[in-house]
Amino acid sequence: MPGGPVRDSGRVTAVPVPQPRSAAASAGEGSRRSLAAALLLGGVGATVVLLASGQIWAEGTAAVGGGSVSLDADGGDVTGVPTALAIVGLAALVAVFAVRSGGRMLVSALLALSGAGAAVAATLGASDSDALDEKAARTTGDAAATIDALTHTAWPYVTAAGGLLILLAGLLALRYGKQWPAMSGRYERDGSPRPRKTAVVDPDRPEDLWKALDRGEDPTREA
Repeated sequence: MPGGPVRDSGRVTAVPVPQPRSAAASAGEGSRRSLAAALLLGGVGATVVLLASGQIWAEGTAAVGGGSVSLDADGGDVTGVPTALAIVGLAALVAVFAVRSGGRMLVSALLALSGAGAAVAATLGASDSDALDEKAARTTGDAAATIDALTHTAWPYVTAAGGLLILLAGLLALRYGKQWPAMSGRYERDGSPRPRKTAVVDPDRPEDLWKALDRGEDPTREA
């Protein structure tokens, strides 16, 4: 019978039975995996948003003096919301480790909302033509001028994908953030006064003796 005693020449030998991994070890491993995943998703997502927002989102032409001029608009011309929220998301991703308990949940929610907002703003900007219409008006000097042959690139959707990665990082932080380690206490200041160092008094130097007396110390007392 597996795992039971084995008789060997009249002796009974117990066969060791493999023990299942403890729940604490499994929880610790899951915490490390969720932490690594959140850092990766949040960092990559913010990078994608920042890079894709600087690319050309829309192109078109404007009629000028019987001819036409090509115009384009990058993500910053269309909307600055994804870039701003990506920066907020990065700050929230770092702040997750600097706060505890309820504060960590609030920062995690901010991280998730930043990603969702960036994705929504980029998706709405994918069909926007206002930025190019404004460029057409400035280029032609006609406030009523509009863009012709308008086309959009895939960069707004790449930006939205980056926002979704930030959102996933925030959801992981909301789900597993309570299990993640916090910033080490040695980097935090508790506000307690630091112990005052006692100056070393050299009895062979009169100036040290006078300074010790000025401080209210007994220069003849041994340290």
